[in-house]
Amino acid sequence: MSVTLDSPLVDSAQIGRAELAEPRIPLTGISWDQYETMIATVGDRPRLRLSYLDGTLEIMTISPEREMLKKMIARLLEIYALESDIPLYSYGSATFRQRASTKGLEADESYCLDDRKDVPDFAIEVVITSGTIDKMKIYAGLGIREVWVWQAGVISVQRLRSDSSGYDEFVSSALLPQLDLAVLAEYVLPEDEPQALRAFRNLIRAQIQA
Repeated sequence: MSVTLDSPLVDSAQIGRAELAEPRIPLTGISWDQYETMIATVGDRPRLRLSYLDGTLEIMTISPEREMLKKMIARLLEIYALESDIPLYSYGSATFRQRASTKGLEADESYCLDDRKDVPDFAIEVVITSGTIDKMKIYAGLGIREVWVWQAGVISVQRLRSDSSGYDEFVSSALLPQLDLAVLAEYVLPEDEPQALRAFRNLIRAQIQA
């Protein structure tokens, strides 16, 4: 089976329909080689996001709202790391995939601590609409230690179990235990981005000096 963006299954008109905030197109029976071909094909289309799990490929168009939220969370986190002298390495939304586990995805944002590794230590996922693929299974298969999930104004932390069988939910990060994610979430205000970033920076500086 050959799948390209010219396939009727991947209709650009369908992707762009205004009533679909984040349209998704699931394709089944996709081989690993076809998945890698698709990655190469859509590489110059930054608003398309691919997730692959055991032969199922989901193509999603990310919304402007997701872009604003993920970037806002990333900027706040990076301010915290910089002000707290934490060695944080960004991977952004790079594609991570593993042929052996037949899993791959592009996180909204992803980071390593202390040094740059083959896969991120943690990723950020903004949830606006639900899809057909369980992305937590993909993250677990890739060995991502934590996934920070933003949904409806709240950030929860999914921590990978020691046997990598899945995730358990927490309100704080084991990787950055001093960071109060509930407070960070209060500053995720895309409509007031410059002011919110300055206010958060001032808060972190005051905490450090206290």
